[in-house]
Amino acid sequence: MSTHINAANKKDIAETVLMPGDPLRAKFIAENFLEGAKCYNEIRGMYGYTGTYKGVPVSVQGSGMGMPSMGIYSWELFTEYDVENIIRIGTAGSFHDDIKIKDIIVALAASTDSNYGHIYDLPGSFAPCVSFDLLNKLQDVSKETSISFKAGNVVSCDVFYEINEDWWKKWKALGIMGVEMEAAALYMNAAYTNKNALAMMTISDHFVSGELTSADERQNTFTDMMKLALEVAIK
Repeated sequence: MSTHINAANKKDIAETVLMPGDPLRAKFIAENFLEGAKCYNEIRGMYGYTGTYKGVPVSVQGSGMGMPSMGIYSWELFTEYDVENIIRIGTAGSFHDDIKIKDIIVALAASTDSNYGHIYDLPGSFAPCVSFDLLNKLQDVSKETSISFKAGNVVSCDVFYEINEDWWKKWKALGIMGVEMEAAALYMNAAYTNKNALAMMTISDHFVSGELTSADERQNTFTDMMKLALEVAIK
C-alpha cells in the first residue's frame, strides 16, 4: 500500500519514527546512525528510511515545515502505517537567556496560535502534551548518556516571518521556552489516535541574543538530540 505522499508499504516502516522537519536531516541520520538503512520514500523529496539501531528497527522521515505538513505526515504514519511512536527532532528559537544556542528543549506541552485543532470539533480549547511514557524513557536515557535537556511549554506558530518584532515577548512572559512550528499538530494527532509522541528541539536561533546557526549546522551537527531520540526509540 502507498498513499499520495508516501511510497512505503506497511512493512517498510518501523513502530517508532524519528521526524525531523528537514528531510536532509533524516538522510543524515540514516547514513550516519542506522545500519542497513533503506529509503522507502522520496515523494516530494520527503525522504524516509528504515534501518536498525543497536539491532532494533527504527525509521526516520522528514515532516516538512509547519503544522499542515506535520499534520499530514504524522496522521498517515499513525493511521495508515501502524506507527506507535513519533519523536520529533527539530529546531526552535529560544526566548530566554538561560536557554542557549544548541541546548535541547523538550515540549511538555505545545501552545499554539494555529487553528489546526478545529478538525476535532471540540467545544473548547485542547492543550496538547507529550506522551508520559516517552518522557520517562527520555529522562532515563538522559541520565545514562549525560546528555541534558530542558523541559517546559513551547509555542507552535503558523508564521515564520512575524511583522511585529516583539510578538514573542508575550509568550515569554508566560514562561514559554521558545518557538517552533510542528509540535502542537503532532501532539494533537497522537492524542486523537491514541498513539505516543515526543517533541524535542535543538535551539538554532536566539531571540534575546540574536545568535543564529547555519543551515549546515542545523542539518548535520545536532547529534546529541539525534542520539537521545535513537536511544529512546529502542528503550
